[in-house]
Amino acid sequence: MLSLSRRGFLAASAATAASLVLPARVRAQSARMSLTATTRTLDIKGRAATVWGLMDGNGRSGLVLDPGQAFAVDLKNSLAEPTIIHWHGQIPDNAQDGVPDLPMPMLQPGDIRAYDFAARPGTHWMHAHVPAHEMLLLAAPLIVRRPEDVAADRQEVTLFLHDFAFKSPAEVLTEITGGASMAGMDHGQSGQGAMDHSGMDMGAMEQGGMMAMPGMDGMAMDLNDYNFDAYLANDRTLDDPEVVQVDKGGQVLVRVINAAAATVFWIDTGALPGRLVAVDGEPVQPLPGSRFGVAMGQRLDIELEVPREGGAYPVLALREGAKERTGVILATPGAAVAKIADLSERDHPAFSGDLAQESLLRAVTPLPERAPASQPMLMLGGSMMPYVWTINGQTWGTHVPVTAKSGDRVEMMFHNMSMMAHPMHLHGHAFQVVGTGGARFAGAVRDTVHVPPMGMVTVALDAGEAARWMLHCHHMPHLSTGMMTEFAVLA
Repeated sequence: MLSLSRRGFLAASAATAASLVLPARVRAQSARMSLTATTRTLDIKGRAATVWGLMDGNGRSGLVLDPGQAFAVDLKNSLAEPTIIHWHGQIPDNAQDGVPDLPMPMLQPGDIRAYDFAARPGTHWMHAHVPAHEMLLLAAPLIVRRPEDVAADRQEVTLFLHDFAFKSPAEVLTEITGGASMAGMDHGQSGQGAMDHSGMDMGAMEQGGMMAMPGMDGMAMDLNDYNFDAYLANDRTLDDPEVVQVDKGGQVLVRVINAAAATVFWIDTGALPGRLVAVDGEPVQPLPGSRFGVAMGQRLDIELEVPREGGAYPVLALREGAKERTGVILATPGAAVAKIADLSERDHPAFSGDLAQESLLRAVTPLPERAPASQPMLMLGGSMMPYVWTINGQTWGTHVPVTAKSGDRVEMMFHNMSMMAHPMHLHGHAFQVVGTGGARFAGAVRDTVHVPPMGMVTVALDAGEAARWMLHCHHMPHLSTGMMTEFAVLA
């Protein structure tokens, strides 16, 4: 049994980001905040692992902003090598977006860079825009609360998900890609590996993870590239999960962030019926359920109600197509908390196989209807052998930018011709899903959409600042082998 007092939740704590649990009362904050890219040590399955992290001025992971608070942050690089941070879900001016040399150079060791822009409300996150650095867990939550969050009588819990290997990112990428070229994605690729202090080699290349697709004449999609050593929820496994104290009969908003490099999860709310109320920080018409899929880079806001009789209630993240799982436990005072195995009895189903969930989502505030000035199609391709992933047949460096004029409505269709799904993320913009296959609807407003094998998704957006904006797959091995282009907005 686990003790609730062990790293327990402090409901009135001013240190909101320490345990990634947010109180309803808003904390007064200074005009500017500090953020440091640094190393830290985690205990993962009884073994010490040195990883990277983004810590606030009090040494806590991530940032929480009050309603209306500007993103006024001084970022310091305390690492031994250059890096750069992308504010995923935010729409700053292009100079502050956080992509190596587009247009700003990486932050050198010891340097400090100031950021200042209007914050976009919702559940977002921040991460290194260098695949090897992100795989070293250089990422953290970025929560921007709305006035209605403050007014609501509910507790907020952030569920931050990672996949983790004791091997270095370079070793993992080499195993996955078979030594394929990094296709120009060499920014910081020499990054320090996660240190394994036990001397044990636990990495395992996965050649399986395949699942037949209905109606595809026996064709099989590839779900997982790699068996990671651990799957983390708020930096912990189910060997020692975070236990969050909640009130009997209380309302809870779980902010889910999939920061994994290459893992799609189901979020299983178990005995607590859920309502999905936002995706990628943007409100949707409430969708009831107890299991919701979330791809890399995506976020989910799920409302839960704790029964009046109280108890312990796991909220689990299930790796698609496999048995691994992680999560947190919501528990009322005095509740017995049982041990949960980190493997389910059977493989979890695929989420990546279809667009069933996406097709049910409806935006609370859809884009106004406009005729598109352009309708570019992006063909997503690639294969496991050789391990190369492309957009319109090209990798980064030989890519042809997608272009649009600032202010124009653009309808962009992603057509996946490969047997892996691709979470496609566009910088500097929010877009609305307006079609899956041939069906048209006013879907969710997002910044990352998961495109299944042989599937088609159409998104609508209004082109923003005239600049070069990155458009890429958020599966890190796919990105590393070139699955990135740019959305070039012209004045």
